[in-house]
Amino acid sequence: MRILLVSSEVAPFAKTGGLGDVSAALPRALRALGHEVRVVAPFYQRVRTSGRTFERVLPPSELSLGTHRYTFSVLSSELPGSDVPVLFVDCPALYERASIYTEDADEHRRFALLCWAALKLCQYQQWAPDVVHANDWQTALLPLMLQTVFAWDRLFEHTRSVLTIHNIGHQGAFPASILPDTGLADAASSFHQDQLRDGRLNYLLTGLLYANAITTVSPTYAREITTVEHGVGLDPFLRARRDVLFGILNGIDPSEWSPERDMRIPFRFSRDDLTNKERDKEALMSAMKLPYVRGVPVIGIVSRLVWQKGFELCDAVLPTLLARRDVQVVVLGSGEGRYEELFARLARQHPRKLAFHRGFSEPLAHLIEAGADMFLMPSRYEPCGLNQMYSLAYGTVPIVHATGGLADTVRTWDARTGEGNGFSFEHFDASGLAWALGYALETWNRREQWARLQQNGMRDDFSWTRRVRAYEELYRAIAP
Repeated sequence: MRILLVSSEVAPFAKTGGLGDVSAALPRALRALGHEVRVVAPFYQRVRTSGRTFERVLPPSELSLGTHRYTFSVLSSELPGSDVPVLFVDCPALYERASIYTEDADEHRRFALLCWAALKLCQYQQWAPDVVHANDWQTALLPLMLQTVFAWDRLFEHTRSVLTIHNIGHQGAFPASILPDTGLADAASSFHQDQLRDGRLNYLLTGLLYANAITTVSPTYAREITTVEHGVGLDPFLRARRDVLFGILNGIDPSEWSPERDMRIPFRFSRDDLTNKERDKEALMSAMKLPYVRGVPVIGIVSRLVWQKGFELCDAVLPTLLARRDVQVVVLGSGEGRYEELFARLARQHPRKLAFHRGFSEPLAHLIEAGADMFLMPSRYEPCGLNQMYSLAYGTVPIVHATGGLADTVRTWDARTGEGNGFSFEHFDASGLAWALGYALETWNRREQWARLQQNGMRDDFSWTRRVRAYEELYRAIAP
């Protein structure tokens, strides 16, 4: 099949989270099955300065969005580790900025142009995709565009659309007055009319109304977003389209995340021989400037420090834990000031037990996954989550709130049966987190049980080799 995947992020070129990882891993996996895949993304400033080589495949073209006129071209490079072309929309007026996402007044135009450019490139190259796969609100205008302003072109006669929701909390909601800026004023009657009358225009909702199939990144999250609690206002529309809503769990790339092949960690190890995991732990403690104490468990956190991730529970639980138990905690992340200050304060109060690295470091993220004994993800909600899968691959036992993809991947340890791969708490409150941490530390002291628990997790297969088949089947199911 011919598959066009359009995304605002593609790793390693531009990434802020799981979207960037998926937008690289899924095309690689589809290509490995023999499909013809192309990826379209913006040519951000950070891509321009990446030192990579790019070939121009679309000469400068002009596009009007309302009263705004833009010149764009398209540059091509290969997705590392494959021959999949990544086609970058080069429009300096919109993408030559320090950040991938902004609070600027033209944010809606930045991604409307991405959608237009993706389909105009297909026209220029006379390449007819069987599936256009859009991702999140930034590309959610594509399903509507295929059914309206591009419907005249027989090139797209058999093209179907898939929209993946990576996080329904981000919807691209704007005042209705921006409608002309989408370039879709002639299709105004196809937008949600009640919302337009209320003065609103929602990119993600528009995509949900017109996509031939809607996916999200775990089965549990697919169910959760049809509820009032988790649907963030879009649950009625998702319930109405439940027949085309599918939850497909994300995968991880074992060439990037495997303790046997990871070149970012000092000592590699495998499920058959975990000896070097302890050496990585010692290296982690040195990197975080904490004392290494053999036999004391280390809990790792690698995360954006935002409301979604549930770290207010840590404020209620960690002070007592650090004061009363032999445990160490390493934290890597940045985000909201209140959470950064929480971990900075705990590091000051417990300088031999907790270390906080503000910011992000890919090598340090890998070292935490390899060297920590446990990994904490108390997320309020989590569409999929990847770090719990990385942790399982590295024999680092996850402690999670049972939501979204965390509920789909982490099974609470049962000492009676020897089954389970981590610790999961049902209720999002301090007592739930305290219970899970306490159970994990009790199990840590039972070394045979802990070894079995690690082995269980390292046997799980979360590779894209398995996940990609579900996308392949979906693409074929919606094909005419």
